[in-house]
Amino acid sequence: MDIKIGTLSDVEGITDIFNFYIEHTNARFEEEKFTLENRQQWFSQFSSNSKYQLYVATENDSLLGFACSQQYRATSAFEDTAEVTIYLTEDAKGKGIGSKLYSQLFASIIDFGIHRVLSSVALPNEASIALHKHFGFREVGVFNEYAKKNGQYISSMWLEKALDADMSLKSS
Repeated sequence: MDIKIGTLSDVEGITDIFNFYIEHTNARFEEEKFTLENRQQWFSQFSSNSKYQLYVATENDSLLGFACSQQYRATSAFEDTAEVTIYLTEDAKGKGIGSKLYSQLFASIIDFGIHRVLSSVALPNEASIALHKHFGFREVGVFNEYAKKNGQYISSMWLEKALDADMSLKSS
């Protein structure tokens, strides 16, 4: 298994992963599937020379998952904050791939001046919460039933982690 910087050629597989979560889970709030063109535009925000990066896990030319850091909000007040996210294929879950992706992502973005990383986890999702807590994220709070998809209300837990260069990347 390889962890590498995501490229435009990975976008089709990323789109498939997103669309699985849109169709089969509440992890994504969209009700309409993403298009390849939509995700290609989304991909343009990432660069290995910035705080917004995308890493993919592959094995035998098959995409297993991805992790990325993105702008939290488009205002200078949040310049030192990034939102991070991670998605895996169903077959890749429980094999340590998420930990490898986050380890690479955090090691790569730590020198770009990010002070805090945030993540939102749609509930229930104990595996994702455990992964984030493993990396030292702490629960900030839960937005109860603040989103609606397919007629069902969804709650999300928000988590945060300090990511200053002098701090460890992982909890002890």
